[in-house]
Amino acid sequence: MITARDVILRSWRGPALPADGSWERMAPLREGLHAVLAVHAHAAVSAPDAVTDAELTQWGADGLGGAHDPRLMTRLAGRDGVVDVLDVVLVATGAGSSPLVARPDPADHPRVRFARETRECVRVLGWAGRDDVVVTVGDSLGGLAVVSYEIDAPARGHGLGTRTVDAARGLVPEGEPVVVLVSPGNTPSLRAALRAGYRAGRLHPAVPTGSGPGDPMMRTGEAAADPAVPW
Repeated sequence: MITARDVILRSWRGPALPADGSWERMAPLREGLHAVLAVHAHAAVSAPDAVTDAELTQWGADGLGGAHDPRLMTRLAGRDGVVDVLDVVLVATGAGSSPLVARPDPADHPRVRFARETRECVRVLGWAGRDDVVVTVGDSLGGLAVVSYEIDAPARGHGLGTRTVDAARGLVPEGEPVVVLVSPGNTPSLRAALRAGYRAGRLHPAVPTGSGPGDPMMRTGEAAADPAVPW
């Protein structure tokens, strides 16, 4: 079964997934934590074991937008699950060294809490001598290093975002992939990531997510027998 890592790296480096409107089943990110990745005319869907491929097809899963239809997402999450935002998945190569330093202090920061809930081996970092930047890096998406960061409002608009997301590339070994997830509507963060060398390649993801900012996950509860949102 394909993994999220496979989908992202094949969409970034190749060989490309079939661009024929099809979809395939994807392994869960971890127990109870699922995702849908949509690339060029192809989708990969992670779903609870109780949901069959036939049901997913009946509910409209395809590689042309159907896999991330909100009605399908609601069905997948079930009565007790959570579906959150869509993120663009951008990938860069690691640089091997970074000026960012460990920051153990912001353990209660919402971005840190979310990273620890949904990723493994999370590290919290920032810039030496300042407390207005929080960076996390942890393993997710089938074993990829995923970066998130937040800059306090007064420090924004001066290029600090670009410097930070660029420095985050150094948190993984040279040449290894590092991922940043950005809301499509967050234009400053998209521009910062692109300036720092992150690219989508052939990837055009629309990613249902779990509770919290910026991670392509869906927490599932009891699978709903009927759609919570009418067809």
